[in-house]
Amino acid sequence: MAEKKGYVATTKFLIASPTKVRPVARVINQKSYTEAVAILANMPQKGARLISSTLKSAAANALYANSKLDEDMLYVKEIRIDEGPRLKRVWFRARGRADQLVKRMCHITVIVDEKAGE
Repeated sequence: MAEKKGYVATTKFLIASPTKVRPVARVINQKSYTEAVAILANMPQKGARLISSTLKSAAANALYANSKLDEDMLYVKEIRIDEGPRLKRVWFRARGRADQLVKRMCHITVIVDEKAGE
């Protein structure tokens, strides 16, 4: 029998560089839900705010799907930061020159599950 996947929430096309969001995601991976929310609330990075909203959505999915669950029973099973498409813009410079400005996007996927054995 296949292992249970967990409860998933995905946020796509966020204008934030994946390389800046991944270190924030590593901090909360495999932590309990309440601890992860507290950690993200006290981090100054933009990525913490983006991950927090996706994490709360995954927890809401879990609590809606299974009414016997409580927030204290959840933990972050997996968090994945994938690269999205890039917006390419023109950045006008001195002497009639132009550079290319690349705005990177990321997709955030959070999987929460209930703690086993408690």
